[in-house]
Amino acid sequence: MLILGHPRIPHEKLYHVNSIEAISHTPSNAILLFDYNEEVFELLEHARENALSVAMQVASLKDAIICENLDVTYLLVSQELSSSVQKAADTYLFDAKVLVKVQDDSSIEALAIDGIDGIVCPEAIIKVS
Repeated sequence: MLILGHPRIPHEKLYHVNSIEAISHTPSNAILLFDYNEEVFELLEHARENALSVAMQVASLKDAIICENLDVTYLLVSQELSSSVQKAADTYLFDAKVLVKVQDDSSIEALAIDGIDGIVCPEAIIKVS
């Protein structure tokens, strides 16, 4: 299980951006975090053209499946959505890892039992504007 943002575990950071301008203020090897919506495709194209890694916050199984086909690295989902997205990821052998956004590490055991790929604590996400 991946754990991003735990204070005692070294981890990658996710840089939450919503514009190409904001991307220019991230480190060159940053993992960009986008919110899935109709406007995200321009950002995805920019990331693809520049070989940048992308994590995507999704609100439905349909969005997760679409994002898997767009070669994202991580799919960030709510705990309520996690089981259905993880089942699809396992069935269709997603390359993307399914990560649940949590407030702290108290849900690690329950999510591990459900076979969820990982968690993201708030400390792992850096908002860039």
